[in-house]
Amino acid sequence: MTSEVVTSDAPRGASVISIEQVSSFLTDRFGPNASDVVALRQGGWSSAYGFARDSVGYVIRFSAHADDFARDRLAYRHASPTLPIPVVTEIGEAFGIHYAISERVGGVPIDDVDAAQMSGLLPSLFAALDAMHNADVSGTTGYGGWSDDGDAPHASWAAALLAVSDDSGDGRGSGWRSRLEESSVGAGGFDEAYATLVELAPYAPADRHLIHSDLMNYNVLVADLELTGVIDWGCAMYGDFLYDLAWLEFWWPWRPAWKEIDILAEAKRHHAEIGLDIPNFEERMRFNLLH
Repeated sequence: MTSEVVTSDAPRGASVISIEQVSSFLTDRFGPNASDVVALRQGGWSSAYGFARDSVGYVIRFSAHADDFARDRLAYRHASPTLPIPVVTEIGEAFGIHYAISERVGGVPIDDVDAAQMSGLLPSLFAALDAMHNADVSGTTGYGGWSDDGDAPHASWAAALLAVSDDSGDGRGSGWRSRLEESSVGAGGFDEAYATLVELAPYAPADRHLIHSDLMNYNVLVADLELTGVIDWGCAMYGDFLYDLAWLEFWWPWRPAWKEIDILAEAKRHHAEIGLDIPNFEERMRFNLLH
């Protein structure tokens, strides 16, 4: 098996590996039972390929960042019929980077459905948000993004979001502050928004809930009017469950087909139907949207 990696047009933090290389790796790993390798949509941090093994569909992803795969594995403990999360069956190393194998689910990305289907999907989408709201996170600690042990680093939800101004680490996006200051946009807009974020911080709730933090961007799969998979938990957090609703509201205008659907109004209607009273709703939504 060759170990040469094709790196042209690679996603951030990933290498584009050819189908021939993936096929060779899977044959070495599983024998002739691995077949039907196909390239799937490339993510921001990983390259994905589908394959079959003993007539069961799987996905193998390659990335420089193993922690995303660890979060996917941890997220499966929250899987339910209303929150379908594929199980990660294996994590390892190949081609000098990391790989993860998970069960493949059917369906199409929710991003690509038309307005009629999206309207019909709202009950299933809200049911998934409710499942995350009600998920048991008592065995974990902290707020903000998970580490690969399932805990988060911040002492409060306010601290987790206010940390957006910190550029002192060496993470994937490090150096953003200097790049912003040197850009034609400058940092003035960021600093003005951050000042408002500080003003809204007292409204941050103390409750901790499961947050996906990347619903859309091809991470929710659907078939007809049901969710079939909620994938890629690399951005997952603990904190205010309204963050996922804020995420949807933020990205909604990027899908012109849905312009007649008021996702915020629909969510409020759903909350009223299930009798969910949300204190400081408007302030919390603004806090999350600004972040």
